[in-house]
Amino acid sequence: MASHRKPRQRPLSGGTVRTAATLALAGAATATAFEGTSQADPRLTPSQVKSEVDRLYEEAEAATERYNGAKEKADEAERALTGLREETARKTDQLNTARSALGTLAASQYRSGSLGTAVQLAMADDPQEYLAQSSFIARAGDRNAAGITTVRRRLDEVGRLREQAAGRLADLRSQQEELAGHKATIEGKLDTARRLLAKLTAEERAAYEAQSPGAASGAASGAAPGAAPAAPKGSAPPAPADGSRAARAVAFAYGAIGKPYVWGATGPASFDCSGLTQAAWRSAGVSLPRTTYTQINAGRRVSRDQLAPGDLVFFYSGVTHVGLYIGNGQMIHAPRPGSTVRLAPIDSMPWAGASRPA
Repeated sequence: MASHRKPRQRPLSGGTVRTAATLALAGAATATAFEGTSQADPRLTPSQVKSEVDRLYEEAEAATERYNGAKEKADEAERALTGLREETARKTDQLNTARSALGTLAASQYRSGSLGTAVQLAMADDPQEYLAQSSFIARAGDRNAAGITTVRRRLDEVGRLREQAAGRLADLRSQQEELAGHKATIEGKLDTARRLLAKLTAEERAAYEAQSPGAASGAASGAAPGAAPAAPKGSAPPAPADGSRAARAVAFAYGAIGKPYVWGATGPASFDCSGLTQAAWRSAGVSLPRTTYTQINAGRRVSRDQLAPGDLVFFYSGVTHVGLYIGNGQMIHAPRPGSTVRLAPIDSMPWAGASRPA
């Protein structure tokens, strides 16, 4: 009679266990992959891409202005540190000279001996000669004391300068760390914006460029009706109408049209927004601070209905963008990365204020 006992199962060998585990993991990975695909975010619409890219560019420009401010402070700290090091070197040379003079006097006194004056007079072969020498030694002693005072003063000066230099070096390193942080923020936001824009078709990208904040509007000329036409890159800027500083600043800005926006740039080949306005007014002999949030307070504040060519016009609640007003509701500005200096209406971005450089 045949046996109906269930056959005993043999335990899995090491190789069999590994094979089973591999198959299980592969199945789990496949399931996860399909699950991730089914739950992936839908493709952003062009309007959503535009909104997100505009936000990233605005945040990048705000970070650029913070970078510009930190760089200005870092440059100042570096100049001060260089000056302190040069002054320390000069004072160290003076200290070494004073030490050398003091050493010469000490050696002279040592050679003259250290016996008391009366004994030296009694033992001298020529008392008259000794009396002349003792007078010299007394004068040398006075000079020795003065030399010691000089050395001490020079030591104090060098020590003080070295302490100041150490403080400036700490300031510089702090500013450099801040610069690196702002730079990383800027580049991260711009990289994200580039990746988003790469998802658009050529037609969608062109539509975005036409609708982006600060872009030139109007007909094919790129300017609003009644506005001055956009000068092509490389063309001669118009001559100042009245020779005023404001007119010269405007002429400079016209000459910059077509040059690329580069964050942190102040010309002459490229600009960021505040770099352009600073360079324009510098060409007219007026020194402006580096950042938007300091330029707005550099001159007399003017209302929107009082604008005149050459005025600085500012945008966004954080005063993170600036352009140069040229009249007829138009400005010349450096809009954002990937763009060039151009004409645009001042009502294309949220208004923050205006100022007139003195």
